[in-house]
Amino acid sequence: MKVTSLPQPDEIKRDVEASANDDPLLQHEDFYMDGPYVVFTAAYHLRRGFCCSSGCRHCPYK
Repeated sequence: MKVTSLPQPDEIKRDVEASANDDPLLQHEDFYMDGPYVVFTAAYHLRRGFCCSSGCRHCPYK
């Protein structure tokens, strides 16, 4: 897996806020915690509808 850069906290906050305006994020369905990291699931990425090019672990758009 090629990781170009890790998402920055402001990018994650923007994604969470955008999702909160539609549907709230559900832990274990949309994301889970891996230590200090928020890891988005493939289901979340599909609902989001596009690739952010951050090398996400579960990106279905690779």
